[in-house]
Amino acid sequence: MELGMVGLGRMGGNMAQRLLTGGHHIVAFDPQPLAVKAAEGNGADGASSLDELVSKLTAPRAVWVMVPDGAPTESTIKSLAELLSDGDMILDGGNSNFNDSIRRSKELAESGIEFMDVGTSGGVWGLTEGYSMMVGGSDEAFARIEPLIQTLAPSPTSGYGHVGPAGAGHYVKMVHNGIEYGLMQAYAEGFELMNAREDMALDMAQIAEIWREGSVVRSWLLDLTAAAFHEDGDLSGLAAYVDDSGEGRWTVQESVDLAVPIPVITAALQARFRSRQDQPFGAKILSAMRNQFGGHAVRKAE
Repeated sequence: MELGMVGLGRMGGNMAQRLLTGGHHIVAFDPQPLAVKAAEGNGADGASSLDELVSKLTAPRAVWVMVPDGAPTESTIKSLAELLSDGDMILDGGNSNFNDSIRRSKELAESGIEFMDVGTSGGVWGLTEGYSMMVGGSDEAFARIEPLIQTLAPSPTSGYGHVGPAGAGHYVKMVHNGIEYGLMQAYAEGFELMNAREDMALDMAQIAEIWREGSVVRSWLLDLTAAAFHEDGDLSGLAAYVDDSGEGRWTVQESVDLAVPIPVITAALQARFRSRQDQPFGAKILSAMRNQFGGHAVRKAE
């Protein structure tokens, strides 16, 4: 099957490589010429612009967009919409907000262009292990691109699905990432608690390995945690700074809009915010209050 790929960063490039290995014809474009050359080295047909990419595809065309959420995705899809025709299709495999995906689907439909939002999970391991794919869009459009999804998925019969209309793919992926926040935070807190028990001299890498087999808390995230401990036993090479890419915030906002409590995911998101603060002002206020009402000793800033 033929597909245009826009965005050849780490995930986009790996996805293109997996599709090429699966026998699909890929026309690839990225603003970075070196990324296009790398794709060509894997067998893709390179393009130097969106216009050239579209011209190299046979109608009805399908173009997969893998660029950062927000303005880059918006501008890319708008530019493609001006180049594509009735019956063509745009797939957004990035981490877009589901509300934007619903809007884009309606706008593109006015020009006869199908839109599919593909929530994609798998990270850097997707090239070898396959990607978990949550697809939103019409039944007809899904049937057309299912062979591509099957090639990217862990197997032709597992790890992917058509979850609902436009927007549903990114909605399910948003909740997926919110759950991921909570799982990661639980592991982090558990290992921190054990690490604080210095008199027992607990080996975090050993414990992670024990839990990986037979334990009710075994998971791929735990596998990755064990790998991190083996690489850097006390994680001294890392800063305690945890970023977020947006999906956790959207998940929490959705819980507010629907009045559905998700305290674990919310707390995990807040913990990420706290990790980025140096000498949090709120903690200073707590210290000041204890000193004021109880005369408790305080530590002065250096």
